[in-house]
Amino acid sequence: MRRLSLLGSTGSIGTQTLDVVQNLLAQGEKIQVEVLAAHSNVALLEAQARQFSPKAVAVYDEVAAHSLRNSLRDTDIAVLSGKEGLCQAAAWESADIVLNAVVGMVGLEPTLAALRAGKDVALANKETLVAGGSLVMETAQTRGAAILPVDSEHSAIFQCLQGCPGKGAVDQLILTASGGPFFGRTREELASVTREEALRHPNWSMGAKISVDSATMMNKGLEIMEASWLFGMPEDRIQVVVHRESIIHSMVQYADHAVLAQLGVPDMAVPIQYALTYPRRLPSPAKELRLWELQSLTFFPPDPKTFPCLELCREALRRGGLVPAAVNGANEQAVALFLEGKIGFLQIPALVEAAMERQACKESVTLEGVLTADLDARAFVRSAL
Repeated sequence: MRRLSLLGSTGSIGTQTLDVVQNLLAQGEKIQVEVLAAHSNVALLEAQARQFSPKAVAVYDEVAAHSLRNSLRDTDIAVLSGKEGLCQAAAWESADIVLNAVVGMVGLEPTLAALRAGKDVALANKETLVAGGSLVMETAQTRGAAILPVDSEHSAIFQCLQGCPGKGAVDQLILTASGGPFFGRTREELASVTREEALRHPNWSMGAKISVDSATMMNKGLEIMEASWLFGMPEDRIQVVVHRESIIHSMVQYADHAVLAQLGVPDMAVPIQYALTYPRRLPSPAKELRLWELQSLTFFPPDPKTFPCLELCREALRRGGLVPAAVNGANEQAVALFLEGKIGFLQIPALVEAAMERQACKESVTLEGVLTADLDARAFVRSAL
């Protein structure tokens, strides 16, 4: 029996995870949803709770949590609330795996809570490793807990590393990027792009924040940082290639220059299910990849001048300390302002760079330091208005 605590159940990854769970149950797999957690979408959370009968649900928004308590008063489902409730859900005693699909920095403390409780973590929250990589990896190692990647790119690398003959065999990691909705445009053409255009991803169905990150290529920069921590690889041995079709999800080049790639249709069901059932492989809801139906697979180098976020993330990783936390916080705030129509698209990387330059390069990383760097960077970006 696999017992799951799902954080971010009403978001894109969360709802797809529950589809995967349903598919596994239909196959006779033993998997139980112990806890569900969401930010404030109590209508959908209530429906999920009634369908999967968890022992508890957690709602980050206190007002929304009060509403859900009233709605679920005819059940035995406990309703937790606030950040404390989210961390309780992450460390839920009867759960053995926590899938963290929370968006943003709010996901860091629940990840740490889960690892401290000895839970395996299926990680779909980039910010956890970007801002607090050293804390997270140290906690996982100390508690003997596994971190299983859910992002399609990191899952692809993880899959390509199965059977790796040992340390030193890997030459480099190659992350593929779709290029987002603005691939091929010049910097001048990006000055006037709209919110709606930025959210129109060519291949994937994702939430608003990650869609904008894909449009700026910040998403791929964050993935470089994440991959560095997950796989113990220095920044200069993690490459990015633009692959418009999103069929190859990422690759590993070995010391003998053999390259292993993981391919599949653009569907998050495969990486989600692999994290939940690892090391087993079972039938998934994803469509079969039929190679003969593909007209071509294309590859391009990234354009760092038009999309500077990629290099900003590399520089933040090189500087280390609290700089990645500042970059992440500044980006989250800048994307929020862009989605609200308060700043232009090109102001996102400009504000991120300015926030990075303000952050001192401190070697020691503590949870308090990470949270402070994050808040300071957000405040700085807001002050730019």
